[in-house]
Amino acid sequence: MNRHLPTSRSQVSVDTIHRYADALAQSLDEEMRKAYRPSERKTLRRFSPGEVCELTGLTPGNLRARHKDASFPDVETDARGFRTYSAEDINAIRDIMYRTGRDGDMYRPGRREDDEMQVISVVNFKGGSSKTTTTAHLAQRFALRGYRVLAIDLDPQGSLSTFFGFRPELDFESEDALTIYDAIAYEDKETGSRRAALREVIRKTYFTNLDMCPASLMLSEYETETANALSQNAAGRARHSIFAVRLSEALETVRDDYDLVLVDCPPQLGFTTLTALAASTGLLVTVVPGMLDIASMSQFLKLAAETMNAISKSTGRDQEWDFVKFLVTRFEPSDGPQMQMASYLRHILGKQVLINPMLKSTAISDAGMTHQTIYEVDPKQLVKSTLDRALGSMNAVADEIEGVIQDAWGREWHANSSA
Repeated sequence: MNRHLPTSRSQVSVDTIHRYADALAQSLDEEMRKAYRPSERKTLRRFSPGEVCELTGLTPGNLRARHKDASFPDVETDARGFRTYSAEDINAIRDIMYRTGRDGDMYRPGRREDDEMQVISVVNFKGGSSKTTTTAHLAQRFALRGYRVLAIDLDPQGSLSTFFGFRPELDFESEDALTIYDAIAYEDKETGSRRAALREVIRKTYFTNLDMCPASLMLSEYETETANALSQNAAGRARHSIFAVRLSEALETVRDDYDLVLVDCPPQLGFTTLTALAASTGLLVTVVPGMLDIASMSQFLKLAAETMNAISKSTGRDQEWDFVKFLVTRFEPSDGPQMQMASYLRHILGKQVLINPMLKSTAISDAGMTHQTIYEVDPKQLVKSTLDRALGSMNAVADEIEGVIQDAWGREWHANSSA
């Protein structure tokens, strides 16, 4: 059959696909504008006294007493006299408790002078393992807990950037709108392109203690450019720093500004993910407890280990991490096969699998419909029991990882001990 002969079926042209993309982009822009009026940027809600106590470790009685002696900042109250707190208020309370409270160090959990900035990459081969959801929630939880956090979106799809109110398909179209790509890109003498300083890329978010480096589709060029750079280096035509150190070099310039860096990696083991792995002090591997997902993760781990070993030999630097932990995601305790697969993982990998799984929750899905997490969504918008269950699960995961981080810094840590 001649494939050039006309057929009775209508054909879809490239222009049609382009129209689909334009229509979706316009619609998404309108939805974002509706959601974030009047500023058209996301803002963070206020928190209840109970949430302040949970985040800081204060008891309700201590919190009330501190307000009575006027040592705490004035906060907003409603007609009933019910206090609500901004993230800035919580930070001010944390600083006061650090200076005056018993066990003051617990109120400033971040790294100390001799501690290394922790760079944690959230990784897996397989899409749909909740990498972006995990990264966004952990970044926000740690920021609320008082850590100085930098979130990096290393996925060209820009989903993490969207979580934080950016619109990659619109916000980063101009040459002046820098993304993480610009901080790790290769210099080109012919075009005059340069590598941007990471500080030029970092953007403040609506979350106190939380900055981010956004991504756009341009990041996908990094794969091709890295291959070209390796070829040029081998041929002696240029001398680019190897991809394995490019993110590390960028992060070194902001080392004093952050306690934690959380990197959302793409669902593939390309140069972008390898760049993140080489810069990391810890890895968090997300996995859905199913046989196919575990098999895919096994392949990812084997290929990653072999590739990183080859990189270590070529650079002469041993690649080591403070920790590698596995997080069971989208977990349903009532699902028998999932329970079996989670137990199987723990049997094989032991204590490297986090005790607390991230539960599959309609609260997380519903909040995600408006590009929000369960930490920022208005609690009145969700069923209380469903939200409480999701928060309990996510907080337990974050607290366990916080303990791992503190252990890497050589400290014993008991999250949220009351004061």
